[in-house]
Amino acid sequence: MYYSTIKKHDIADGPGVRVTLFVSGCTNHCEGCFQPQTWDFHYGQPYTKETQQEILTALSPSYIQGLTLLGGEPFEIENQRELAGLLRAVRECFPEKDIWCYTGFVLEKDLVPGGSRYCEATEEMLAQIDVLVDGRFVLAKRNLMLRFRGSENQRLIDLRASRKSGRIVLAE
Repeated sequence: MYYSTIKKHDIADGPGVRVTLFVSGCTNHCEGCFQPQTWDFHYGQPYTKETQQEILTALSPSYIQGLTLLGGEPFEIENQRELAGLLRAVRECFPEKDIWCYTGFVLEKDLVPGGSRYCEATEEMLAQIDVLVDGRFVLAKRNLMLRFRGSENQRLIDLRASRKSGRIVLAE
């Protein structure tokens, strides 16, 4: 897996001050994408054990609320296996911090058994994520007034509440 950027003090991609990992590789190719260079699966730098340690160190200050995964596309199958390990490490080291993930795929269509982006790591990733922002960015539905998303078709899904209720629960 490759990644383009690690932001160690992000305030735009989830609540509070966050560490954000922008992974490389995306097959969605949304019109109006804010960083199309990350569509390339080899853009940026290789993700290594040192990269993971850098992220864990950046998460350690008490003022950091959590981790956000963006892309590119975290749920490309090529990225999921490595990210599942990262999320496991974050949960072990920082159980009090939240994890957000943005995906252009749709939870109940693409990230379920038989879905286009389901693999052996998908369930583990989803089990570690607190809030999933799903759905492609649609330029015609762009709305700058939306909180933590770019287009009106995208959803903020509270995965913890969804797991408990057995149905999709949208985040407030």
